[in-house]
Amino acid sequence: MKVSRMFDKGKTVFSIEVFPPKKGAPPEGVFPTLERLSDLRPDFISVTCGAGGSESAGGDNTLETASFIKNKCGVEAMAHLTCVNSSKADVGRILGALRERGVENILALRGDVNPDIPRKNDFTHASDLTEFIKANGDFGVSGACYPEGHVEAGNLNSDLKNLKKKVDAGVSVLITQLFFDNSPFYSFMEKVRLIGIDAPVSAGIMPVTSKKQIERMVAMCGASLPPKFAKMIARYENNPEALRDAGIVYAGEQIVDLISNGVDGIHLYAMNSPYVAEKIFGSVSKLL
Repeated sequence: MKVSRMFDKGKTVFSIEVFPPKKGAPPEGVFPTLERLSDLRPDFISVTCGAGGSESAGGDNTLETASFIKNKCGVEAMAHLTCVNSSKADVGRILGALRERGVENILALRGDVNPDIPRKNDFTHASDLTEFIKANGDFGVSGACYPEGHVEAGNLNSDLKNLKKKVDAGVSVLITQLFFDNSPFYSFMEKVRLIGIDAPVSAGIMPVTSKKQIERMVAMCGASLPPKFAKMIARYENNPEALRDAGIVYAGEQIVDLISNGVDGIHLYAMNSPYVAEKIFGSVSKLL
């Protein structure tokens, strides 16, 4: 099933993001985690291009992880696909491999620019990749969006114009970067609708499990830290279990507020932790 159709059912779509084993590691290493996550019966599970960017484009472990989710766990899978270091031939090969495995949903991304890897010239933006995917198979294409603006964008308005190009190119569902303050998300949604984007938007939520994790993610995506969140980090930073559990509660409160305000979907960045996903889902499942 195309992910876009899931938003036609009149309920909040709940999805989980996982990352595959690092390049060279056997894909089977993540299968027990996927089985536990699948027991929650999320609407879909998305698979990144590798932990810490260990696989570019849609590497073999991404393909095999997505295939296991779809064909063994019986949950719809969405494979992340980047293009910054890919040629059209590279992407065409990946599309064929996804088609063979029955995976019909893709999250189209530009990908992070690595100064140590020469860029290829076939794709400049995620919108270019989206157009190519739509022209080369019957895939459902989702895209990323940034409630507080992409770190490379000059300003939020410029970022929104680029987002409109992405949707016009064929993106049918949007998934946000993580955020810890719902207010900027609501403001972002008003702007998105005003410029004519009517695609459903899933809110990306990441429960904080360690101070180091959150510092790394904030440095990468530029998400702001509201005072309540910062106080929580400061209070429990030297107590890992307490910080993990406080982070789960905080994320749960975010999700309850989002659902109460009619959010289209919740996309949980579970960091391959069934414990975190189970706790979050258990606290909000009756609201979905």
